[in-house]
Amino acid sequence: MSTMNISLPDSLRDFIDQQVSRSGYGTSSEYVRELIRRDQERVQLRALLIEGAQSPVVGEADARYFAGLRQRIAASQPKAAKPKASTRS
Repeated sequence: MSTMNISLPDSLRDFIDQQVSRSGYGTSSEYVRELIRRDQERVQLRALLIEGAQSPVVGEADARYFAGLRQRIAASQPKAAKPKASTRS
């Protein structure tokens, strides 16, 4: 892991300190790393959305389409075990 030093105005430093104490982060570095990870995820999601928006239409997303998705999801879920019959006398 490498180190990066940044300069912040006092108001931002105070805000970070408050967030660290309120949100359960151990250090300001943990808080900043989390912010950077979230930003990376946002950038990746944006790229995927743009890619999807620019891709050709291959079908309609109507009620039948979503019903098919639900069926595929239900089929991929593990079956719940049936309760055993009671053997009370």
